[in-house]
Amino acid sequence: MAPLNEYSTIAAVDLGSNSFRLQVARVVDDQLYPLDSLRENVRLAGGLSADKHLDEASQLRALECLARFGERLRGLPRQAVRVVGTSTLRVAKNSAEFLRKAEAALGFPIEVVAGREEARLIYLGVAHALPPSLQRRLVVDIGGGSTECIIGTALEPFKLESLHMGCVNFTQRFFPDGKVDKASLKEAELAARAEVQCIAADFNAGEWDEALGSSGTARALADILEQSGYSAGGITRDGLAQLRGDILKAGDSKRFDFPGMKPDRKPVLAGGYAVMSALFTELGIERMSVASAAMREGILYDLLGRVHHHDMRDATVTQFMRRYHVDPAQAERVERLAVALFEQTGNADRDDPESPLQYLIWAARLHEIGISIAHAGYHKHSAYIVQNADMPGFSRMEQARLALLVRAQRGALAKVPELGPSHADWPLIIALRLAVLFHRSRTGIQLPQMRLECADAACQLFIARQWLEQNPLTEAALQAESKEWKAVGLGFKLVAA
Repeated sequence: MAPLNEYSTIAAVDLGSNSFRLQVARVVDDQLYPLDSLRENVRLAGGLSADKHLDEASQLRALECLARFGERLRGLPRQAVRVVGTSTLRVAKNSAEFLRKAEAALGFPIEVVAGREEARLIYLGVAHALPPSLQRRLVVDIGGGSTECIIGTALEPFKLESLHMGCVNFTQRFFPDGKVDKASLKEAELAARAEVQCIAADFNAGEWDEALGSSGTARALADILEQSGYSAGGITRDGLAQLRGDILKAGDSKRFDFPGMKPDRKPVLAGGYAVMSALFTELGIERMSVASAAMREGILYDLLGRVHHHDMRDATVTQFMRRYHVDPAQAERVERLAVALFEQTGNADRDDPESPLQYLIWAARLHEIGISIAHAGYHKHSAYIVQNADMPGFSRMEQARLALLVRAQRGALAKVPELGPSHADWPLIIALRLAVLFHRSRTGIQLPQMRLECADAACQLFIARQWLEQNPLTEAALQAESKEWKAVGLGFKLVAA
């Protein structure tokens, strides 16, 4: 049997109570890069009878889906695939019988996890997609048959709970015919609040710093609130209150036609809304952001054994340097000088993982990845890669910021549309540009003593006159640099000390 780290491709299958999901990823060093994903609305929880038996129709939907997933997974080693069943498969009395047929259809073993294990995997997936932080994060995942609540810091969860309520079973219980009125919605909300009250003491707003929602219900609600103009971003208490009125006005799931809503969410929106509303009320949540990852990513990372503490963005940058054949000696030279210059501006904080200094370090390490495409205009190619590549651990906003730094490392600043006198990152850019300029020879040259002073959107670089006289090419480049900064309304002056 080959060890897991010898597999180039691994896969996770999440058998949720609402949908089944498959995620295939490529393994490079200790990073995962998505290759393929499939999702089907099986609504397994909708086939759970009052006596906790899965009916034939839901089993058939599930088995047909698993057969399709099995075709996609064909050829992968058994040890490189992990399949996890959740809430409905935990409670179904005929689960064992169904699982035998399911494993035959899929071609891989299925493990049904306990609620808290499901919560741990969810948190693992969400945490790996976020920047490291010492903040305590509340992660809420409203599935089809259960809701998981987790509090953790960085990659470590320390409070895990699973509640038996979800968008499918609550819709089935309180809105079986799709009709939604004041009485049924209030009854659903009160039932959900009663469930949440059991964990409220450990999960209330005083126990965490930020709230995140993962999976479909959170994403669907956020999309509706944002596109309806009820929220500037994510899910808010006020936004949910406004949506409640719209749900009651529609009165029937068939008439739910809210902006940003996908058709497959209509049948289960009311149940998911009731659960989310109860969480906001009982846990004191005012705003919830939506996480980009969920349980399937957690399964992948758990399969890979990535449970140690480190900033996955650093690992991503290191892997990109290898992938694009970056010259490590040159990257180190540029990084060392750029950091030294930026620290002279007084804006650096080495102890803060979210400090602008960290972005400067990453930009210095990645500034030449575009050379693998072409040397001409390589800074543009580098920026394009950083902006558009899958970079585990980085948000799109972080990638955009990093791409700006890489794009502005050389060439005409006036052609960088985002840059201007009010841009917060111009001290980073000038430090990187100067470092690239001084190390143009790509050799370990002896640099002069220099001092960079910046204030009020203007910088001065002090260098010994004798060194400048001995290096006329660099002096000319530095004089030209002042013209570039003037073109974008900023000042840069070379001072011969």
